[in-house]
Amino acid sequence: QTLYLFSPYSRFSTSNCTDCNTVSSVSMRTMTRRLPPAPAPAAAVAVLLAALTCLLRPAAASGHAADRIARLPGQPAVDFDMYSGYITVDEAAGRSLFYLLQEAPEDAQPAPLVLWLNGGPGCSSVAYGASEELGAFRVTPRGAGLVLNEYRWNKVANVLFLDSPAGVGFSYTNTSSDIYTSGDNRTAHDSYAFLAKWFERFPHYKYRDFYIAGESYAGHYVPELSQLVHRASNPVINLKGFMVGNGLIDDYHDYVGTFEFWWNHGLVSDDTYQRLTEACLHDSFIHPSPACDAATDVATAEQGNIDMYSLYTPVCNITSSSSLSQRRPRGRYPWLTGSYDPCTERYSTAYYNRRDVQMALHANVTGAMNYTWTTCSDTINTHWHDAPRSMLPIYRELIAAGLRIWVFSGDTDAVVPLTATRYSIGALGLPTTTSWHPWYDDQEVGGWSQVYKGLTLVSVRGAGHEVPLHRPRQALVLFQYFLQGKPMPGQTKNATLA
Repeated sequence: QTLYLFSPYSRFSTSNCTDCNTVSSVSMRTMTRRLPPAPAPAAAVAVLLAALTCLLRPAAASGHAADRIARLPGQPAVDFDMYSGYITVDEAAGRSLFYLLQEAPEDAQPAPLVLWLNGGPGCSSVAYGASEELGAFRVTPRGAGLVLNEYRWNKVANVLFLDSPAGVGFSYTNTSSDIYTSGDNRTAHDSYAFLAKWFERFPHYKYRDFYIAGESYAGHYVPELSQLVHRASNPVINLKGFMVGNGLIDDYHDYVGTFEFWWNHGLVSDDTYQRLTEACLHDSFIHPSPACDAATDVATAEQGNIDMYSLYTPVCNITSSSSLSQRRPRGRYPWLTGSYDPCTERYSTAYYNRRDVQMALHANVTGAMNYTWTTCSDTINTHWHDAPRSMLPIYRELIAAGLRIWVFSGDTDAVVPLTATRYSIGALGLPTTTSWHPWYDDQEVGGWSQVYKGLTLVSVRGAGHEVPLHRPRQALVLFQYFLQGKPMPGQTKNATLA
C-alpha cells in the first residue's frame, strides 16, 4: 500500500510494558480559576455544578497533582501549566493511553477544553499536533531543547493531546495482540473510556465547553468519538462540536477528489488517471485492492520525489540515515521560526527518546519501555482492522443534534486534497447559507469558506496536509473563529489574535 494519510515509518516492539503508568509525585501550586459570567437560566444548573467543582478544586487536586510537569528539559519559561501521564482504559488487557495537557494561561481562563487527535492510523498526537503543529513548543535541532510556538493554540484553549490507539507514541498495552488488532471501533471506545476517567482525574474540567479536533485519519477518530460522547449523554462531558482538517470523510468521494487533484496538477498521466479511477473508486481507502495498489504504485513513480503532503515545499533528501522516516519524502515537518527544514521530524524523535524528557513527562518512568519511541507505528497501520468507508452518516446524525461542525483543508495537500473534501461534504446535500467566498487575515486572502446549514467548510491558502504547520497564524485565526462560532473574517475586518 503506497497511499498513506500519514505515512507511518516506524516499527513497534511488542515487548510488554508493565509499569509505564507509574508516575512520580511532584509538587503542584494551587491555582484558582475565574468563574464564567452569569449564565442564562436554561444553563444555570450545569454552570452551578461547574462552579461547585471549581470551589472543590484544592481538595481534588491530588488526583492530578502527580501528573503536573514541573519543567521539560530545554523548555523556556512559560505562563501556563502542563500535565501528562497515563489513563488505563482496559484493566484486563493492560491498555493505557498517554496524554499531554497544555493549559491556557490564567488570564485566558475559563477557556474551553479541546482534545486533539492525529491520524495515521498509528501516528502520535504528541509527535505531530503537540510538537510541530499547534502545540506550545517546537523541538530544536538534535532534540537539544524547545522553543515557544508564537501561534500555539493553548493561547485560547486548554489543549489535550492523546496518543491513540495503544501502541502509538508512549501509549502501551500489555497484550501484544492488541497491536495487530486495532481498528476504528476499539480506538473510539478506548478514547471514550479515557475521557470518562480523565475528567475524574481533572474534575475542574467537568461541564466545561468541550470540543474534539484532529486531522488526516482523525477524520474517522473525531466524528466516531464525538458520536460516542453524544450518545452517552454524560453531563460532565459538555461536547459542543468538532473540527476536522484534511481528513478522510467518505472513501468514494475522497478517491474521486484525490485522483482529480492529481491529474489537474499534472502529477499523473492521462492513462494513470484513468487506471486509478477504474481500479480504486469502489475500494476502501485503508484496505485497497491489489489492482488499486498497483495503480497507486504507478502514480507514485510518476509523481517523483516530491512531498505529497505539501506540494510546493522542499523534501528531505537525507540518504545516509538508517531511519526510514528520514529517507522517504512523505515526512511531516515542524515549523521553526524564520526557517523551514524538511528533515526536522528527527528532532522530535531524538527529543522524546531522551531519558530525562521521558521522566519529565511521566512516561516510561521505570525504563521498562525497551524499544525506541517513534512518531508512528507501521505495525498498527499495516494491521488496521475495521475502517468504515464513510463518516457521512455520523455527520448527518451530529448535524441534526446541533453540534458545531467545521471542516478545514489546506489547499496544497495532495494526500487528502481540498477537492476530496468538497466532494465528500457536497454528498451531504446540505443547503448553503453563505456561498463560497474569500476570508482574510491582515488584508490578505487566507483562504475560502462556504457555510452550510449545520456545517462550515474552510480552506487555508498555501497550507499542506498539516495546516498549523505551514500556515500557523492562519490556523490560529481559524481555530479562534471556530471556538467563537463566527464566520471567517472578511476583507474589511482584521482577524484579532490572542
